[in-house]
Amino acid sequence: MDTVNFRDLSVAETDTKTMLAHADQQSVQRRYEDFLIVDVDGHHYENMSYAEIFEYIEDPVMRQQAKYQGYGGGGIASATSGGGYQNLGGRVTRNPRVNAEVTPKDTHRDITLTKRWMDAMGIDIVCLFPTPMLTLSLTPRPEVEVALARAYNSWLCDKVLSAESRICSTLYLPLNDPEATYKMVKDFAGRKGVVGFTVVSPHYKAVYDNAYMKTYALLEEANLPLVFHGAYAWGGDQSLQLCNKFMAVHALGFAWFNILHMTNWLCNGLPERFPKLRVAWVESGLAWVPFLMQRLDNEWMMRSSEVPLLKRKPSDYMREMFYSSQPMEMVNNREALELTFKMINAETQLMYSSDYPHWDMDLPSTIYDLPFLSEPAKRNILGGNARRFFNLEPVVSELKAKRLAARASS
Repeated sequence: MDTVNFRDLSVAETDTKTMLAHADQQSVQRRYEDFLIVDVDGHHYENMSYAEIFEYIEDPVMRQQAKYQGYGGGGIASATSGGGYQNLGGRVTRNPRVNAEVTPKDTHRDITLTKRWMDAMGIDIVCLFPTPMLTLSLTPRPEVEVALARAYNSWLCDKVLSAESRICSTLYLPLNDPEATYKMVKDFAGRKGVVGFTVVSPHYKAVYDNAYMKTYALLEEANLPLVFHGAYAWGGDQSLQLCNKFMAVHALGFAWFNILHMTNWLCNGLPERFPKLRVAWVESGLAWVPFLMQRLDNEWMMRSSEVPLLKRKPSDYMREMFYSSQPMEMVNNREALELTFKMINAETQLMYSSDYPHWDMDLPSTIYDLPFLSEPAKRNILGGNARRFFNLEPVVSELKAKRLAARASS
């Protein structure tokens, strides 16, 4: 079989519309315009806007350092996460080639590119996350995490969220600094498009530390959810450094950090201390959830005296939490997936996510085509649950509105 050298392809052959042509066909065939689709985990590459973001760094010395050194890869953050392994040595070309995609000058580039892939996939609303910043929490300099997180959040609110109602975000929390974390919620809650706040899971601060309790209380009071976003940390985690293949790091890392934080969240009674705080676990798949339910319930039955704040089994609390669908483990064992859906109350607690433009992304058809889901369950997972979790106002894309109008007039 002949191999394709993607570096020889024209820009037109690797732009968003061309790369997602089959996704667009699925959107038409499945009539996604008939219901709301919310993607709770779409990404952009904020490094393409560093020139703008760095201008938001408040400390002038650090701002100059960022401009001269850049971010990551030995730059200002010095957070090693696995280098270019995600892109398979250049064979996955979406990110490298997007720099050449032409966009109009009257709209911010991030908005244009994001809406292009949303329209192709049939998505009405996306919760947008950064990408390189997912390992920022591992930097040895907490003040750098705080400065870059605040700069990014300010830039995102000013340049993207304020200008486009179809794009929202749960803003990055610099957990290495509890006071800065609290201040981030205090300062940004209420900004347009801010629908919650995010803890990037690879970090080494205990979520049950009393220093974070006032942040959780503030989130609960503001009716804003907390999202734990999975990621891997190859160079920053001693246990994962035992892996010599990226496949192993990717398989373990995204699930491991969320397993760890959820276990601590439960064993320290945080669902009872903050019963109205909605919590979601994003981009760590689903297969680990039944495992942890069974494991923790078994331990609880034998040692419940160690967790006096828990009035119910750990799995009871886990079924009230929310989860994102990607990456959904569905190879070869559909029965296991169906059982997983049942165990987590997927019809009301699971939210669709694409993880676009990453190499392991999922289209809405991943949910829509599941034979064991009812039509109401599909619509809940694809949009209804996220609308409830994030308190979203429904927005219909311009493309879907045109398709509905065309059908009405035919």
